Order: sequence, then structure tokens, then C-alpha cells
Amino acid sequence: MEFESLTDTRYQRVCRMEELNSSVVPSNISSSDKHPLFVAWVAIRLIPALVLSLCFLLGVPGNIAVIILRPNWQHMSSLSQSLMLNLAISDLLCLITLPLWIYMLLYSWTFGLVTCKLIAYVVYCSLYGSVLTVTALSVQRYLQVVKLQKIFSQVGRKRMLVLLWLTAMILSVPYSVFRQLSNEDHWTTCIPHYSTPDQQMAVLLTESLSGLVSIIVVGFSYISLHIKVNEAAFFNNPQTTRLVTSIIVTFFVLWMPYLITNMLMVAAISRNNEIWDSLMYSQSIVRALVFVNSFMNPLLYAFASGNMCTVCKKREHGYCC
Repeated sequence: MEFESLTDTRYQRVCRMEELNSSVVPSNISSSDKHPLFVAWVAIRLIPALVLSLCFLLGVPGNIAVIILRPNWQHMSSLSQSLMLNLAISDLLCLITLPLWIYMLLYSWTFGLVTCKLIAYVVYCSLYGSVLTVTALSVQRYLQVVKLQKIFSQVGRKRMLVLLWLTAMILSVPYSVFRQLSNEDHWTTCIPHYSTPDQQMAVLLTESLSGLVSIIVVGFSYISLHIKVNEAAFFNNPQTTRLVTSIIVTFFVLWMPYLITNMLMVAAISRNNEIWDSLMYSQSIVRALVFVNSFMNPLLYAFASGNMCTVCKKREHGYCC
């Protein structure tokens, strides 16, 4: 999820500015000249690198712990366990690539074109896998708790997971195809290169629309679930309310800035205006926030799973979550 660029002259200029800003500021430049370059380096390189480092240090052990310990999973259905495990695996797969991106942000990309394309594909595939899994979890819990419907047999469960990953793999193909190495002032980056602005608009729109659909589905499912469980006296407690709310808020807060920035970039490309320059700075930070969701997921769902199961057991006297 690195810097976007186009062959169009104005977009090449923006990318060259980023590469210049990311390099070490020469000592012979005056303080007034150094300041904007330093601010740009902090915004584009240092802050995202620090956020990604935090995600890696906290998220990798957290997801490994969820995979091994499987907290509060003993009363969950096989479908819920599969989705929870799938979520932890997809998040872990995404997070283990972060050291390479952190190295590129602070130094340069030295791992070759094949690794560049492969790692970009793995990152997007795991991110799409995570988002689709969260969406599937929300729909499954909505159907079981609100509609009292049990879904998916053993065969159906496997087919659903295969379909989920096939969808993620297909949606991730453009991010590998367009990924290339860029060299500016002895600084190499692994970034996407598009032949026309229309190609970039298509990629941004696909990513934004799929993310917005997932957010709408997750929001509707959990809001409906929240309303339903609050109608039951045995489940009306502040702890559960906070847990359900935190799932919605975290997913919304960490993904919406990135999706909004993508839509603004589409508008900037279509109208060919100067908002693009400022968006390039903000997108570097909002991209990093997306990875925060990968280390927050195991915490949120591990704690929430036990409470959701309480609803199922008290409503149906069975292990249905």
C-alpha cells in the first residue's frame, strides 16, 4: 500500500517531490529550506513507519496468541471458529510483511521487482480477506442472534471460505500487476505505475466501493444486533454494549479515512486539480491506520465472542455462535 503515481506529467512531478522529501536533507541547505522537507519526510515516511512498527510489534504476537489459544471459542459453532481463525490468519499474513514496508519507508527498496509484486499482492489479499471475514462474521451473527437462523453446513462452510479467499485474490490482482520499482535520486520504491489516469481511478473506485459496502453491511448487522440484544433483560449490560459498539467504531474509524481519501483522489484525478498534492501527504498516514485494524481485530473479537455466545445459549440453549 505505497505511493500512487501516474505517467501524466503532473503526477510524475508529485511523485518526484515525494522521493525528494523522503531523502536525507543535505546539511548545506538553509534552515528555512530544510523545514518543509523535514516536515514532509516526517509526514510521509516517519509517522507511517512508527505506526506500522507498532502494528507489527503488537499485532503479530496478538494474532499468534489467538490462533494458538483460541480464547472463548469453546461454545462457538464450527462456522464462527473458522471465521475467527480465518480473521487471525489473514491479519497475521498482512502484518508479517510490515518490516519490508518499514525498511522501504526509512531507507529504500532493495528486494527486487518480483518481491515487490509478490508482497504487494500478499498485503492486499490479506487485507481483503480480513475485511470480507469481518463482514461474514457480522452477517452470520446477525442471522443467528436476530433472525435465529443457523446457516452453512460443513460443506457450505468450506465453500464459503474458499469463495471468500478467491474474491480476495481476484480483487488483489491489479495491485500486483501495476506494481513497479521507481528510482529517483538513488532512492528505490515499490509503487504502482498506471498508464492512464483512468486506470488509477478504476483501482481506487474498486477498493473504495468494496470497503464502503463492507462497512455498511457490518454497521447494519451490529446495529440491528445491538438493538435486539438490548430488548432482552438478561443481556442488557454496559459491558456488552461497549464491546459491540467498539467493533463497529474501530472498523469504521480506521477504514473510513482511507476510503474517503481514495474518493477524494478520484475526484482530483477526474478534475485535474491541485488537491492531489495535499492528498498524497494525508494518504500516507491513513494507509498506516488500516493496519491498526489488523492488530485490533483479535482483541475485539476474542473478547466479544464470549458475550455473543451468551445470547445464543440463553435464546436457544445450544452452541450456535
